Amino acid sequence: MFNRLPPLNSLRAFEAAARRGSVSAAARELNVTHGAVSHQIKALEAVFGTPLFERNGKRLKLTPQAALLLPALTHAFENIAAATALVTRPSTSGSLRISCVPALLSFWLIPRMHQFSEQFPDISLTLVASNDPELLYSPDIDVCILYGDGTWLDCWARLWSNLQLFPVVSPTLMNSRALRSVRDLRDHVLLHGDDGREWNTWLAAADALDMPRGRQHFMSDARLSTEAALSGQGVALGDTITAGSLIAQGELVVPFDLSVPANDAFYVACRNEVRSAPIVKVFVDWFFSALESDRGAELQASARRAIRGRGRVDALAAAAESFTPVSRARAAAQRPVKRRLKS
Repeated sequence: MFNRLPPLNSLRAFEAAARRGSVSAAARELNVTHGAVSHQIKALEAVFGTPLFERNGKRLKLTPQAALLLPALTHAFENIAAATALVTRPSTSGSLRISCVPALLSFWLIPRMHQFSEQFPDISLTLVASNDPELLYSPDIDVCILYGDGTWLDCWARLWSNLQLFPVVSPTLMNSRALRSVRDLRDHVLLHGDDGREWNTWLAAADALDMPRGRQHFMSDARLSTEAALSGQGVALGDTITAGSLIAQGELVVPFDLSVPANDAFYVACRNEVRSAPIVKVFVDWFFSALESDRGAELQASARRAIRGRGRVDALAAAAESFTPVSRARAAAQRPVKRRLKS
């Protein structure tokens, strides 16, 4: 038995490398060099007098002795980190650092920042526009809001919202160039916020995957393709979350009724040890409740319009059954366009 614990730095280096399956990944997580992690692992192996890894290619494989050690270490470090978070953030005040998908940050979160600040005036937000899942493991970020499949390792993640995708275009461009049928898209510039997969998914659903295409522009994220659509540069794919307010305000128009499920979804995620911090909990709870409030307000507005139009109380049920964000937003946004087309 050991009279004292092995060096803490060596234990941290081993735990990160074993959990991530790579010395390089551990070095990035711990913000040290590859050589420093290797040195600490060798020092720990010297303390135990036995190898901890079987080095076979790039992926590290645990020895039986290391497999016994890893769960206890991971649990211990998570407990230490959670206790540290509680000590350093004993209340819902301080600074919270959030990484968010650029389009969601610009078009949904920032317009609602005042709501969060009114409820929690002692919390200061630092917002980073990014969809990089590596930030989940960065000590500089507390909460990540990501667009993906939710399968990130060694973290807490929860589905926030699925998405429906549909074409969006500026009213000015729609007035100046016909967009009455899907085939008219060949005369428009297609704006991509990814590598083209999502447009292919929508065109396949519209039975137009083989349609000849004109010019196409590819951009690093949906925020840029949406901004390009706003300025009349072409037709982008919008979604029910980030494009909703732009459509309702008439800044974008939805030319077709067809929408398709997005390939991925929005998730809220963070490191396991951060999840228990009160300041993180209040933001995550608010973030989910704000989405539910939005959905409730949209449904009520749709129902009120249905009642005024039909004059029957039972229109509430019909509105609830027929309501979709696409049809609601399209109707609201296209009315001024039709008036301009007639003039």
